[in-house]
Amino acid sequence: MLEFKMIQELKPNEELLEIIKNYNYTIKNGKIKHLMATNLQFIEPTEYLITYPITLTILEYKVNEISSKPFYIKEYQQKYNLKELKQILIKLKT
Repeated sequence: MLEFKMIQELKPNEELLEIIKNYNYTIKNGKIKHLMATNLQFIEPTEYLITYPITLTILEYKVNEISSKPFYIKEYQQKYNLKELKQILIKLKT
């Protein structure tokens, strides 16, 4: 049987929370898990589910130095950085 040990809980992005404070949303914190008896780690992204005024699912992945786009919007199937994400959310609000 597979055993996982949680290494770290990922907190929501404060800047993104400031942007979506006027939306209806729920957050599911991300986690970094270690698969016991191996050297494998699994990252569950932080999930922001916006339900009003539009339905969006935004996933925030822990970033490494190579990737500069930690946010993924499921409905658009694209990656974004924080600046691009701010612009999209502001457009959707108006």
